[in-house]
Amino acid sequence: MEADAIIIGAGACGLMCAVQAGYLGKKVILLEKGSKAGAKILISGGGRCNYTNLFATDEQFISGNKHFSKSAFTQWTVADTISFFDTYGISGKEKTLGQLFPEDKNAKAIVDLFMELCADFGQEIRCNAEVTDIIHREDVYSVTYQRSGKEYTIKSAKLVIATGGLPIPKMGATDFALRFARKNGLNIIDTAPALVPLTITGKEEEWYAQLSGNSVFCEVSNDQISFEENILFTHWGLSGPAILQISSYWQPGESININLLPHEDITALLEEERKQNGKTLLSTLMNRYYAKKFTDAMSKYLPVDKQVASLTKTEMELIHRTIHLFKVKPAGDKGYDKAEVMRGGIDTAELSSKTLECKKMPGLYFGGECLDVTGWLGGYNFQWAWACGFVIAQGI
Repeated sequence: MEADAIIIGAGACGLMCAVQAGYLGKKVILLEKGSKAGAKILISGGGRCNYTNLFATDEQFISGNKHFSKSAFTQWTVADTISFFDTYGISGKEKTLGQLFPEDKNAKAIVDLFMELCADFGQEIRCNAEVTDIIHREDVYSVTYQRSGKEYTIKSAKLVIATGGLPIPKMGATDFALRFARKNGLNIIDTAPALVPLTITGKEEEWYAQLSGNSVFCEVSNDQISFEENILFTHWGLSGPAILQISSYWQPGESININLLPHEDITALLEEERKQNGKTLLSTLMNRYYAKKFTDAMSKYLPVDKQVASLTKTEMELIHRTIHLFKVKPAGDKGYDKAEVMRGGIDTAELSSKTLECKKMPGLYFGGECLDVTGWLGGYNFQWAWACGFVIAQGI
């Protein structure tokens, strides 16, 4: 046996697994298809890496089994993540909604830390190594891969597949984990892009083009859930944090609701303004709550140049509907090229929630995004990756 375990995929989960195995005195070999480890870590958060969320629990994850992630999050907590990075000089700073970023460092510092720790523990990372075959026989996993035009085979009793999901194929994302799981009779929950911008087609396109470039704080909701964050209007549809969040819960054909002023009642504001100064223009009132360019963009749809006192009942109703009850029926999404994560994946029923070991294939572990566990935007998916890496390391 070349190592205590072979890890396929040197992303967040694979790297954490290798380091945690090192703490336990176990030798692993990481095989990475790309030219460098931690590629997706490096681009996360605009290169700053939102590496966890202070509020992360199993409640912010979508899965066929909503309780599956509880065990991993009990074994490796947010406090453990913070302590781990803090120990090596990467302290966190909260930005918004519990999102934790390195205070005075960036994503590269996080990848560099894992590379240094792997080197200290003697864990081998072999990049540009594309796995072409895996054979499981007599409790041994034989992994064949190609590297620099040559073919190699290595063996171990334990195999970890942490190859991520389908988003951002230009970064090397593949369906490797899903193909391997399906080939070995494991169930796959239907996959789809998640945390992804939504597109609009048809007569509504002109509306969005008019508002393109405007970012507005909103409440976005459907029958399942609501989020309060910014949305961004574009010429093709909607983006921004609130839209990315709701996209994970959106199904084709469904509508979503947008409240453009979630903590106020526009009708009550107009009535109060009438009492105070009926000559105030609707645009003046709107500019108190929105950027001027947004109010200007709305001039095609609302009577922004009219005085509040002269607004008719019909106009008041139009303003209320537009601001508070705006309904959108997206045509689709921007696909895996623009998605941050993948919804669906390997059915969690195939694994032990305590160890992440495959029930049908002892010694085989899956971790990270390839599983049917999808977190919210804002560091949640990194927390899942770190927790998976820790849990798997205990078993290998």
